[in-house]
Amino acid sequence: MTPAQLSSTIVGVLTALSEEGALALPDGVPTEVNVERPRQKGHGDYATNVAMQLAKKAGTNPRALAELIAERLRAADGVAAVEVAGPGFLNVSVEAGAQGRVAAEVVRAGASYGRTEVLAGQRINIEFISANPTGPLHLGHTRWAVLGDAIGRVLDAAGAEVTREFYINDRGVQMNHFADSIIASALGEPKPEDGYAGAYIDDLARQVGEAHPGIFELPADERRAAVRAAGYEVQLREQRETLDAFNTHFDVWFSELSLHESGSVPETLARLKELGHVYEEGGALWMRTTTFGDDKDRVLIKSDGELTYFASDTAYYLNKRERGFDHCIYLLGADHHGYVGRLKAMAACVGDDPAKTLDVMIGQLVKILRDGEELKLSKRAGTIVTLNELAEDIGVDALRYSLARYPADSPLVLDVAEITKASNDNPVYYVQYAHARTCRMLANAADLGMRLPDLEPGAENGFDPALLDHERDGALLRALAEYPRVVASAAELREPHRVARYLEDTASVFNKWYDTKECRMLPQGDEPVSAANEARMALVVATRTVIANGLDLLGVSAPERM
Repeated sequence: MTPAQLSSTIVGVLTALSEEGALALPDGVPTEVNVERPRQKGHGDYATNVAMQLAKKAGTNPRALAELIAERLRAADGVAAVEVAGPGFLNVSVEAGAQGRVAAEVVRAGASYGRTEVLAGQRINIEFISANPTGPLHLGHTRWAVLGDAIGRVLDAAGAEVTREFYINDRGVQMNHFADSIIASALGEPKPEDGYAGAYIDDLARQVGEAHPGIFELPADERRAAVRAAGYEVQLREQRETLDAFNTHFDVWFSELSLHESGSVPETLARLKELGHVYEEGGALWMRTTTFGDDKDRVLIKSDGELTYFASDTAYYLNKRERGFDHCIYLLGADHHGYVGRLKAMAACVGDDPAKTLDVMIGQLVKILRDGEELKLSKRAGTIVTLNELAEDIGVDALRYSLARYPADSPLVLDVAEITKASNDNPVYYVQYAHARTCRMLANAADLGMRLPDLEPGAENGFDPALLDHERDGALLRALAEYPRVVASAAELREPHRVARYLEDTASVFNKWYDTKECRMLPQGDEPVSAANEARMALVVATRTVIANGLDLLGVSAPERM
């Protein structure tokens, strides 16, 4: 019995009590009840505080309501015992057979186990990284490359229609500085003062020259435009290849320049004027964002006629909404705290409720240590630590998992030696090794001729869930049953680290089960294969499935051997 199934059973009890007049709830019976695993041993398999939540509305005291619910719940299929504790907690123990059926459900569902429909019908756009196409992706982009991708994966698993989007900042003076830096390198001249340095500029100059012979001999203005376009193409392709190799994939690569070329920005300004949220002052055009809580109004067009980034940002947000997205998620760096208020005010200015359509997440900085020294980066100084280098030195799995297991808003220091060592002290190794262990166990079972029993209910000589009756069996089954709730919570809160921490807890529960002699999956010596052995084989397959599914949500591989 999963938490969702028990929740449904309790809702059924509340509905029956309400229909019989034994329970009066002015707001009606809730559609679901929060069910959790109790922290203390001996408090049953599951616990709920539903009586404490509903007692006041029902006009009774929590303990009396808990007793009323418990009396009916004890008669429900799959429920072995119900205890009322404290001021009105319900501790529920389920029958071994009901608990054991979780293993069959997981195995039958396979890769789809854990997927829910809690966000079904929502169209969500998640934008992250959005780096300038003027250099390689580096350490500063790495955290969002992991978390943005993982958030997209858990949202998808929760039933949402998700689009992962990279906003290409390909308009602005930095693009000219970029072109001038490539030209200077090709001609053997000093880099411009505001240009870009580093070996990657020399590589770009070589690639552009090879792809476009004679490009550096063009007249100055024509040359800059041509080199800018050619260098942009090469650098953007390298960014895409880097992210694909890092297991981070985008559905849309959106050009900022296209907003201006398509007329979206002027159309946005016209709409704002119609809504009455812009004004002119000092020769500039302003958006009155203070009306909606911003600390100051924002300039859209400067007094010299130049459009600001905020004008592009507003047009881009409206473009997303016009493409049919119900909710837009922005993942921004630690130096973008000031954007939260202005983006929300901007959404309100165009007529939206930002609480419903906008979510701005700020990620804190990451420091990576090697031999006690911090890895530094500076794109302009040319001492850049690229994402490619990090992935090669640390490993994609180790780097992704280590970044995914912490909330975005927590500052993070990672030590290369710690996150790459083959030790149970290393969380990614610990979880991956648990998966590899299940694979080895199943390979050994195959060598003995063991087969997975028929998992369909009522099958003759099939899977008998009641045989998973040891305390350790129950603990592992409850952990596996918790997975869909964890995924749903990770999606709704935009916190994929919940999946990582769940995997570590579940790997620990599995290892304790593995070390329990009474829970052996393989027969000993010349013993014949028993129905209990086969039942535990199903439990091992279920464990392998859940760990693999969870790792996939983090973009991390599930190795079969280590």
